[in-house]
Amino acid sequence: MRAEDVVKRWTTPLAAPAYPEGQYRFTDREYLNITYRTDPGALTRIVPEPLRVVEPLVRFEVMRMPDVTGLGDYTESGHLAAVELDGEHGEYNLGMYVDSLPAIASGREIGAFPKKLGTPRLYVDSDTLIGTLDYGTLRVATATMGYKHAPVDEEAALKELTTPSFMLKKLPGYDGTARICELVRSRITDVRVKGAWTGPARLQLFQHALAPLADLPVLEIVSASHLLTDLTLGRAKVVHDYLSAC
Repeated sequence: MRAEDVVKRWTTPLAAPAYPEGQYRFTDREYLNITYRTDPGALTRIVPEPLRVVEPLVRFEVMRMPDVTGLGDYTESGHLAAVELDGEHGEYNLGMYVDSLPAIASGREIGAFPKKLGTPRLYVDSDTLIGTLDYGTLRVATATMGYKHAPVDEEAALKELTTPSFMLKKLPGYDGTARICELVRSRITDVRVKGAWTGPARLQLFQHALAPLADLPVLEIVSASHLLTDLTLGRAKVVHDYLSAC
């Protein structure tokens, strides 16, 4: 293979790339979101500067994605902190747990999403919407919400879906020092809200050394939502280069 052809290839392995070139369109993407108040000191310790914690709010999400162009069918769970950067409010992505290798590889390489292998599930049990996350064989989180108890205004749902996300991208060099260390921002685009509901909700987090969601304890449930949408994943852009700043 010629050198110029190597450069043109999207990712490795060259003969069978781990994922196709995006952008990725999500159809019938379904969310269970639970936002809760946590310990402010615990949250501040793990949110990197220059992001700033204004209020100690964290969102636990489980996302069922049955139809994603190029990536297929998978489920994902995330843990996000409410933050502010230069006057803009958004969320810092603390960690994501995914049951799909193409989604993990593409998310980390293209978008800086902090994805690890996990087993999230989103399903309806009688009159209750259930979201769970297992890491290996152990339960890490269980979220419950009354199924479609009340509608959510479409504008409020759209605002929730399009909140900017901040992620930390770190890649080591071959000498062990950082080669890339950047704070990036992305935002979902081309959104179509197909349904939005709320209801009573609860969230249980369980201690785990490698999936430490419970390090941010649930002190008070602030809000919950169940959303059904079509959307496109926006491209990540660098907002802070730690190597240049040091």
